[in-house]
Amino acid sequence: MDKTERTGGITLLLGVVIGLILGLAVRDIWPPVPLYASATQGQENYAIATGLVDERVEAIYFLDFLTGNLQAAVINPKTGKFNSLFRRNVSADFGQGGSKNPKYLMVTGLVDMPRGRSNVQAAKSIVYISDASTGQTVAYTFPWNQSAHVAGRPQSAGFEPLDRVDFRTMPIRDE
Repeated sequence: MDKTERTGGITLLLGVVIGLILGLAVRDIWPPVPLYASATQGQENYAIATGLVDERVEAIYFLDFLTGNLQAAVINPKTGKFNSLFRRNVSADFGQGGSKNPKYLMVTGLVDMPRGRSNVQAAKSIVYISDASTGQTVAYTFPWNQSAHVAGRPQSAGFEPLDRVDFRTMPIRDE
């Protein structure tokens, strides 16, 4: 082994050690950033999505396009059973501009709504439902009692619409 090969090996080892030390130092300085992911899947007349309810559990959301029924179920980690269910028929929420044959889209997003005076907090996810045929979108959440969930008590309530926005500003004529 000649001097150049030895120097190259030492340089490489020194670079790895310095990189490791810098990496460990930055890890302690830089705060960790949590990552959240949700999933959405749709078929012809049905959509399903997931979204965070609190720091420890998420809900699965179902939207039946034919009936307009929106439902969410939350599984209890202790029992492995769905013990919380939330429902609403969203058809009427699209107002007079709603279509007779809606083409729904559904996604979830994160929100941290302030807690009121009770044990009930809004879920950490908002469900956005759009009617692609009218351009209207309505945002929904549901009341969540984390204490009841931890105790294993079932919860049942309705979704609460938060707001509605119209993204299509020009009417579309059928030809």
